[in-house]
Amino acid sequence: MHRRFQRFFTSLKEHGSVSYAKIATAGGFCDVDLVLVKATAPDDLPLPERYVLELLKIFSISPCSFRSFSLGFARRLGNTRCWRVALKCLLLVHRLLRMLPEDSPLRSELLWIRSTGFLSLNPCHFRDASSSASEDYTIFIRCYAGLLDEALNIFSIETVLIEDDELPENLSDRMQEVGKLLEILPQLQSLIDRVMDCRPVGSAATSFIIKSAMKHIIHDSFICYTTFRRDIVVLLESLFHMPHRNCISAFGIYKKAALQAHQLTEFYDWCKGRELCGPYEYPFIDRIPQIQIRALESLLDRMWQLTDRSSSSSPSTTASPSSSVAPSRSTLTEDDSEFMPRRDVVISTQWERFEDNALVANPEEDETEPLIKLEDGEKAAIGWDWEALLEASIDLCPMNPQTKLRAPDEANKDRTGKENEWQLQIYGNPRSLNPFY
Repeated sequence: MHRRFQRFFTSLKEHGSVSYAKIATAGGFCDVDLVLVKATAPDDLPLPERYVLELLKIFSISPCSFRSFSLGFARRLGNTRCWRVALKCLLLVHRLLRMLPEDSPLRSELLWIRSTGFLSLNPCHFRDASSSASEDYTIFIRCYAGLLDEALNIFSIETVLIEDDELPENLSDRMQEVGKLLEILPQLQSLIDRVMDCRPVGSAATSFIIKSAMKHIIHDSFICYTTFRRDIVVLLESLFHMPHRNCISAFGIYKKAALQAHQLTEFYDWCKGRELCGPYEYPFIDRIPQIQIRALESLLDRMWQLTDRSSSSSPSTTASPSSSVAPSRSTLTEDDSEFMPRRDVVISTQWERFEDNALVANPEEDETEPLIKLEDGEKAAIGWDWEALLEASIDLCPMNPQTKLRAPDEANKDRTGKENEWQLQIYGNPRSLNPFY
């Protein structure tokens, strides 16, 4: 009984407001609030197009009427308990935002009223009291209000769509444009989520005026997804040129896009089943497989692990020279290590003394003992002549088998009768076997 009385009182109140607005308009009064009340009548008819055009005409004549309309909209939405009135209020603002220019003061006026707390769209405190299935209509009105609140946060959906497709060739300018995409794409994803939340359930799904509102909502989702699908490709092309933090953010956007594409496909299939829009109007949804997400995630993990290793090893390379030996050994393969001997390089800043190593010569012995040892008689005969030492070294070389050394103690004389003095006789070509040539 209480609910019936409440529904009757709400209907009487809303119809009385509309009748008063019509009488006032017939009496010669023309006000934005009156047009707003007449446009949001509590009936099952769609939003009249003539009231939208009339408001646009008033805005073009009197720019100060934007604030009056914004205040009247906040007051009308906050005081009503009829879902038909609330739906038409939201749909009227939605139509005006789409039809007005980008620099229109309507958006700024709505944002200002929202900042003062006079208008609350998210969360929306509306509760229906005019129908038996009030819960279904209340959920839809609150979701629609959250969608408009999200749309107010984005400067303009169309400005994102008409941007140039080509990015600047300069890397710094390109990264600035990519940084803007990192801010815009999450907002578009959030806007698409709000669109999918507006799916009506229960009795609300069969309402005629809710279907007409859903057509406008779905058309805006086409624009959002087309823009997002184009810009995500640009973001992936610049993925490996980004800093680490931006790279992680871009991968998060791409990972969410894979999940959102699946949800959006189901939502559009539901809309096609209800014949909300023509089948040719729906955009193609790019389904991203999960194997591609996992492959990209593992690639990014390996890439940043290699970057961290190189950055951590670079200061140690400049600090200790011994670290330069390790990379050279690491480039050898296993087959090369079998044939090449292993050499351990030890670098020390102190002098070390080798006592037991037989391979190292004693410098004192090198100074005392001559390179060629001769007998005592030979020393006396030669007199430590450097030419004799050279000839003796040649004679000791095994590569000269044709050389012959004759000593003076043999008492042999040549054909001229002269005494030979350690003469070197070479037979044949002297350059053929002489190692000094």
